[in-house]
Amino acid sequence: MDETMLLSAASRSTAGTLLLSIVAIEFGGTYLLSVLRGRHQKSDFQKAFARAGHAHAGVLVTLGLVCQILVDSTQMTGAAALVARSGIPAAAVLMSAGFFLSSAGQDVTQPNRLIVLLYAGVVSLGLGAVALGIGLLTA
Repeated sequence: MDETMLLSAASRSTAGTLLLSIVAIEFGGTYLLSVLRGRHQKSDFQKAFARAGHAHAGVLVTLGLVCQILVDSTQMTGAAALVARSGIPAAAVLMSAGFFLSSAGQDVTQPNRLIVLLYAGVVSLGLGAVALGIGLLTA
């Protein structure tokens, strides 16, 4: 990383993408509001999963933005840096997709097979957090 730059090119690219993803999260929020106002009939299970998907997206995108700065504050390179930089943002996508897609349909009361995306997101979140945590502790 160039000493005069505040963020590496990888962090700038990832942060830019994460900031643009906020528009999708906003769209999801307006959909969630329409569901909660009764404009779309959904089961209680689907409402709960929609809330969880929306909340996880927002929180994990925010955490992913913070992680870009933290990765650049370490001397991490290679695969470890990639996992530390991308694990949490990937979890934002995977976990939200798991909540929304596993509850899609009419009168759904339990998750379908796409719930596996939620578990993939959990793994991605854990790997990213551990890689970055170790990177920060050893920097």
